[in-house]
Amino acid sequence: MIITEQKPFEEIKANLKTGEKIFIIGCGECSATCKTGGEPEVVEMKSKLEREGFIVTGYCIPQAPCIASQIKIELVKNRKNISYADSVLILACGLGVQSVLENMREDKDFHVGCNTLFMGAVDSGGKNFWEYCSACGECILEYTGGICPITRCSKGLLNGPCGGMDKGKCEVDKERDCAWVMIYNRLKNKGKLELIEKIFPPKDYSRHIQPGHRSI
Repeated sequence: MIITEQKPFEEIKANLKTGEKIFIIGCGECSATCKTGGEPEVVEMKSKLEREGFIVTGYCIPQAPCIASQIKIELVKNRKNISYADSVLILACGLGVQSVLENMREDKDFHVGCNTLFMGAVDSGGKNFWEYCSACGECILEYTGGICPITRCSKGLLNGPCGGMDKGKCEVDKERDCAWVMIYNRLKNKGKLELIEKIFPPKDYSRHIQPGHRSI
């Protein structure tokens, strides 16, 4: 899940021209879960824009705009309303924004309505988002009890806790559990405590290729 927050409306409005005609594109997956680009948020944005004198020619909410086949279908279905617009306002993550632009036939101006924060897990209530993975390209979860020290340790330490750990808490954030204490406890409970002795070499960040591309 890619976690986003909606940009302040005043920031969005500041990038629009007086009387601009806008088509809104949301996201039925991640942004909908984050309540930044699902149908309620898109409808609310439409109302806000219209109250400010802008013209909204329509909107669509593809299930996942980062999937080319899905956004292409929505763009074709809404081709007429998009053609009337001066620009598109995209309420999705950075991946969604770039996918829309890559697959749009018309060269429309565009506006970004969300900030992309991190890749996170969602709790069962759908209200809390937790950053557990940094997509580093060199996963060590097999050896750390399924807990990523790169992401969940404030210092990204690969080999055990720092000297600042106090009573299981992080010195950077006293409310946060030390990732390496959690790793120790998880490995101990699973009878795999010998893995705590494994020494990891410095991270090979060349594996975190940017821009990344994989074929399957």
